[in-house]
Amino acid sequence: MKIIAYDFDGTIYDGDSSVDFYKYCFKKKKSISKYWFKQLWFLTLYILGIKSKTEMKTVFFCFLKDFENKESLLEEFWKKHMKKIKQWYLEKDHENDIIISASPEFLLEIPAKKLKVKDLISSVVDLKTGKFLKENCYGEEKVKRINEKYQNVEIKEMYTDSTSDLPMIEVSKHGFMVIKNTIIPYQEYKPSFVKKVKHTFFNPEFIRFVFVGCINTFNGVLFAYLYSLFIKNATVAFVIGYITSLLISYLLNSYITFKDKKLGIKKLIKFSISYIPNFVIQLISVFIFIDILHLHKLVAYIVAAIIGIPITYLALSIFTFQTKKR
Repeated sequence: MKIIAYDFDGTIYDGDSSVDFYKYCFKKKKSISKYWFKQLWFLTLYILGIKSKTEMKTVFFCFLKDFENKESLLEEFWKKHMKKIKQWYLEKDHENDIIISASPEFLLEIPAKKLKVKDLISSVVDLKTGKFLKENCYGEEKVKRINEKYQNVEIKEMYTDSTSDLPMIEVSKHGFMVIKNTIIPYQEYKPSFVKKVKHTFFNPEFIRFVFVGCINTFNGVLFAYLYSLFIKNATVAFVIGYITSLLISYLLNSYITFKDKKLGIKKLIKFSISYIPNFVIQLISVFIFIDILHLHKLVAYIVAAIIGIPITYLALSIFTFQTKKR
């Protein structure tokens, strides 16, 4: 069996249908704002790696409980939003098309039917409660879901706007990136500098790193300051405090940031090497701020710690934990 697979949001739909649907529902019923605190709380827990994306999205869609005639609500929504289906897709033949998306199945059933696509595979969500009944259809899960539904399937082409669909592209004969209305073969796709920065730093892993970094910064400043009470040379006190906080940082980054619980001497050595650029930058900063600019040593320690954050994250993700996304 040969199929052509398409992501939905940002690929054939101009925007995020879940976000648009929420905005539409909010205009209908402002009272769903009562869920904001819970939604924000679970988003925070997801970013920190405490809750899964599936759990977070279940809470996001809990506002559905406040609507009675949900089918009519969906019909009304798509009457206004079908115009956001991109023209390049409307002009194609959809006979062998499969839409595969992380968005809820109940939300995409209407456009899939109107477009007359072969099949729809998406997140299975209870329309009454917003609860996800299966794992969020995202990343590797998309490949799993297709293989569960079809045997001996050949994916001729995969279209997406996100590198999160790389698992799908890898099992397809041809992969394409959709940038607004431009279609580029995946091999030729080169993300812009802004997208590279966003992909590298605006993700849950980096946010967890910053969270852990705040703790490490506090530890580094605290120990450096405590040692400076007994050691006259502020730079020497900083070095000893840095080493102390480095050991704590190794444990926190392993367990919290990169979710890698396999500790060992080899990894500790690689971790310490990854921190060398950070250490050099901070050491030079401390020297400049204290010996040249004559700032208070506590202020110098804090500013020096902040400067090294992005460089350290890149070194750790590529060299120590090897989790840098392709």
